[in-house]
Amino acid sequence: MNGHDPVNFGGPFAIKDVQFENRLIRSSIGGRTAYYDGTVNSAWETFESTFAAGGVGAIISATLTVDEDRWSPLEYPKISNKRVAKSLHQRIGNIKRRFPKLRYIVQIGDPGYHTQTSLVRQTADAMSASSGFDPLYGYTNVRREMSVHDIRTTIREFRCAARRVIHTGCDGLELTASKGYLIHQFLNPGTNGRKDEYGGPLERRARLLREVVENIRDVIGNRRDFVFGVRLSARDYNRQPWLALFRLGPGLKPSALSAGNSLEDMLEVGAWLKMLGVDYLHISAGFGFINPRENPGAFPTREVRMFCDSTRHLSFKARARAVWLGMMPEHLSDRVMNLGWPKPDPAADYTNIPSNLEDALEFKRRVDMPIIVNGGFQRRVQVLEALRRGCDFVSMARPLLANPHLPRLFEQGDDVSRERLCTFCNKCAVRTTMFPLGCYEPSRFANDMEMNEQIVRLNLPHP
Repeated sequence: MNGHDPVNFGGPFAIKDVQFENRLIRSSIGGRTAYYDGTVNSAWETFESTFAAGGVGAIISATLTVDEDRWSPLEYPKISNKRVAKSLHQRIGNIKRRFPKLRYIVQIGDPGYHTQTSLVRQTADAMSASSGFDPLYGYTNVRREMSVHDIRTTIREFRCAARRVIHTGCDGLELTASKGYLIHQFLNPGTNGRKDEYGGPLERRARLLREVVENIRDVIGNRRDFVFGVRLSARDYNRQPWLALFRLGPGLKPSALSAGNSLEDMLEVGAWLKMLGVDYLHISAGFGFINPRENPGAFPTREVRMFCDSTRHLSFKARARAVWLGMMPEHLSDRVMNLGWPKPDPAADYTNIPSNLEDALEFKRRVDMPIIVNGGFQRRVQVLEALRRGCDFVSMARPLLANPHLPRLFEQGDDVSRERLCTFCNKCAVRTTMFPLGCYEPSRFANDMEMNEQIVRLNLPHP
């Protein structure tokens, strides 16, 4: 793989003085590639190098937590102390020396009450914008409202994390304000019922985001050789999945009674971010990970059942959730849990999976800044259409996990064969909390051993 540069699919593009060789980005996708202290290991380098060799113009890391305690899943990389930053510096340096035209962007965030796993139950894992109950996300029985002091501490953690990110030698930083993570919990009116300066109207719900962005921008300064982006949910879709009906907040109101932030709301947030000096926006949709808009495709019922069994010891809610799923016949639970999720259609080459293209284009028209669109892309024609209509980059994760060489096929004018297409089954999104990251869809392989070999190959120690 020595000496291979990213292919020129879609043409080069620059944000400030950072030159991207093509418009395809491997978006955030995490795996158990760190030690139990959060430092990345040799397998992390193997995993990321696979996509660099496959031809993407840039890689966005897994979401690295800025909080030392809220860390989920276990064995994911952290950015919450100097030690883990040192290991990232070494590994990123190795990758960039072998692929000098690759751009590497580190994504940072804080899961808040969406922290899904822990060695032991922790109060820190329940922290959020407001108190309430959520049967689907996180393991804690109830989420707890953060004090203003807690919020100030979190802002300092983001600032310190940004400083560490710069010292890793990467090309940029991306802030997670989507996925239902902590900043998104403050933005979303379904989970933010605060009455102080961090709740209420959109401008106050966005205050945490604004203050975090201001601190990160201050740390980065006016550097032209470093990009700063924010991943945003274009719409919250609080009514999806249907279990949002039971996601209770202040006054015991289900969050699904509100649709959450609309496109108009988030366009306003996007305009504020531009004024604050953010260099690009990465557009997805939906609230929570996983959800039907952030991870369009099927709901991985069997994998979620496995995950729930693995965390049932952490709380009453986690135990009840595992029992409920275990009691239901699999065919029935699969039907119930897939309500509101788009059904992948192999006859249509899975092109029926909804993307966020139209919303991303609206951000391009109304906010007028570099835009990355994410969600539902896999075919060459889909990517070209998004670029032709005005998006600056297309990002994907699951299709590249299934076929890391996809960018090189696109550059040659080809597509992946139908039998090797990503099926958007979402099994990888949940199995990664328990097993090595890879494609776990048997229909894509000749047999289970072939699937096993590909997963192991992605997670081998780097030579």
